[in-house]
Order: sequence, then C-alpha cells, then structure tokens
Amino acid sequence: MIPRGIRNNNPGNLNYAHQPGAHLETGVPEPRFAAFPTLADGIRALRDQLVRYGERGLDTIAKIIETYAPASENATGAYIASLCRQMGVQSDTMLDLHDPATMTRLIYGIAAIENGPGHLGLAQIEQTLGATPATT
Repeated sequence: MIPRGIRNNNPGNLNYAHQPGAHLETGVPEPRFAAFPTLADGIRALRDQLVRYGERGLDTIAKIIETYAPASENATGAYIASLCRQMGVQSDTMLDLHDPATMTRLIYGIAAIENGPGHLGLAQIEQTLGATPATT
C-alpha cells in the first residue's frame, strides 16, 4: 500500500493550511493533510515550511521536530534521534536551511520517517529544488 503522504504528493505530511495549489485530502474519514498536484509541489511546500521555521529561529533538528511533530501526536524523541542519525548531526546543531544540500538531506530524512524509506530519493529532491547532489 502506498503511504498517505505519497498518495497526497505530500512527503512531509503537512497539515492542510491553504498552501498554494493544495487542497484538503479526500477519501479518508478525517481529512487533515494537504494534497498537492505533484510530488514536486509537495517537496517545495515542505521546503517552504522548513524555511519559515528557520525564520522563526527553529534552526536545529530538535527545535524543528518539536514543532513539526509534537509529542502530543508523535514519538518526537525517536523522530529527532532518527533524523540526527540520517543527517549525521547532533539534535542541537544549527542548520543552514538556505543551504541546498542541508535542505535536501533534511527533506529526505523527514520523508523517510513520515512515509517509510524508498518512496522519495535524493535525486528527486535535488531535481525539484535545483540543488547540487547531496551526500547520504
């Protein structure tokens, strides 16, 4: 079965918040997530959300994920630990969210946690964001 985030072209499972081009998902008992026309649109929406977080001072994995995936709904500590392992940084490492390679790796890690591995590749993210190849 294809994960909900991939079906919705929303690899970050962003809540619907009237993002440009998005609509509220359909076909589920309690819709809450955004559905995008293309996977590229969903990748860009996740990037835009992460950039907004950075502008608000949420610039570490811990700060980002505590807001993005709060403990009231997620195993936030495990989410942070997994993302830190994937990115090779500490939870309090300040991230440059304007660096394309950092953003690519962050999106890749979030998408893997949200949907399971293998649904979104680094190359897809790089192509969408116009980034130079990131290392895993």
